[in-house]
Amino acid sequence: MVGGAAMYPTKDIIDNAVNSKDHTTLVAAVKAAGLVDTLKSAGPFTVFAPTNAAFAKLPAGTVESLLKPENKGTLTAVLTYHVVAGRFTAADVVAAIKAGGGKAELTTVQGGKLTASLMGNVVMLTDAKGGMSHVRIADVMQSNGVIHVVDAVMLP
Repeated sequence: MVGGAAMYPTKDIIDNAVNSKDHTTLVAAVKAAGLVDTLKSAGPFTVFAPTNAAFAKLPAGTVESLLKPENKGTLTAVLTYHVVAGRFTAADVVAAIKAGGGKAELTTVQGGKLTASLMGNVVMLTDAKGGMSHVRIADVMQSNGVIHVVDAVMLP
């Protein structure tokens, strides 16, 4: 269950995300960026999905600005910075962190890096600007990948 909706492993990332009440901003952004077909494709993808509350933490007007057609490139960069090619479960990420001596670098579809580390039992992601996000719900399996719900928007 994510955002009050059942998540079905037989459905793709988009078909599940549209049902989550906690991800309406993310879904609107994915549509505005023209990424629906990509995230409905075979993948697999690992998506670190910010909640509506995560988007609300951004400075006032940021989301509205990003959703404007003239900012599609920036919006696409921000969204693809939350996607890693391949299916990485929480166990895979934790194993990579341990193998890396406490940190693992994940290369995003956008081309930038996210640094994963552990804070107790919680996977923490640090973006290129030093911003931090925590995985709040892990391993939401999809037909074309996996979603991990995060509590902050990460910026390339």
